[in-house]
Amino acid sequence: MHKTQDTQIEHFPDRSLRRLLQDSEYVRGLVRIIAPDIEAFLDFSRITYQKRSFISKALQERESDVLLSVPFQEDTEATDTDALLIYILIEHQSTVDKTMGFRLLSYMMQIWESQRREWETEKIPENERRLQPILPILFYTGDRPWTTPVSLTAIMDVPEILERFVPSFDTLFLGVKETETDVLTQSGHPLGWLLHVLQKEHSEQTEISEALADAMSHIASADEDFAPQVAEALRYFVQLIFHRRSFDERDALVDIIRQHIQNPKELETMAQTTAEFLREQGKVEGKQDTILKFLQLQFQDVPEVLSREIRNIHNLSHLDTLLEQAMTAQSLEEIDTQSALKN
Repeated sequence: MHKTQDTQIEHFPDRSLRRLLQDSEYVRGLVRIIAPDIEAFLDFSRITYQKRSFISKALQERESDVLLSVPFQEDTEATDTDALLIYILIEHQSTVDKTMGFRLLSYMMQIWESQRREWETEKIPENERRLQPILPILFYTGDRPWTTPVSLTAIMDVPEILERFVPSFDTLFLGVKETETDVLTQSGHPLGWLLHVLQKEHSEQTEISEALADAMSHIASADEDFAPQVAEALRYFVQLIFHRRSFDERDALVDIIRQHIQNPKELETMAQTTAEFLREQGKVEGKQDTILKFLQLQFQDVPEVLSREIRNIHNLSHLDTLLEQAMTAQSLEEIDTQSALKN
């Protein structure tokens, strides 16, 4: 099995996909893969994003989410439309969470609760108060097959006679690593080919090389209407190569991309920027590790909250200050992360 480089961007798996899903066309591509029967009723040209997350801080290292609203038009000739909320939970850890059904329901309840508060704030008449339907999507990129139902019954022992009292809802699920390539790519959308490469992120070099070459041959010949999505796919491939593959593989993999594009200069800029970012990230992680090692040597146990706060500081000068504190501190209370976190 291939060994990846030591220095990797924190949260790359979920943040990179979250960036893609800020493009309405990539959202369309996702819906097209897992729910093609619903796609025809959605007007993605009028998509709106809500800038908030429903994930607790404790889980932000393993997942991210996207909430958006899309007009739903059951009659294609109708002028009035209702908004459908799409909630996408991006899960990249390979540990299958049996509580996922409960968590998804809790996120949906938070969304509806925020709508209820809006009714009160805006003094909406009671006869006009309607909750918006939510289309929940679990976008799973972990390596282990997802074998647990996304439901409340997965964590309940329910006698058959009581099952009707358990809330139930459907969830659209995409397990990237366990989905056949033909299913991902049959529509020809760039997202499908991008996910085909993601499937091979930890495979041997020959396998990811073949997947990348196959994806590039299709993406490079995509319709001009997909030009922005093609550019984002190239950015994603470069980042995946630098964040997931070893140093000695980079040139060969980037060269595969270069062979299929007309503007290699832009590709070189992407690669150079990513490499510089990785070097800086390596310095940051090295400082964070040193601080935590000093604290562990001096105080044995470092609270998880403090460890997480230190990991959230990426300014090198602030980390230098914390390192000095760690070397001379008589107690953990002397470690001041708050001033650094505000910057």
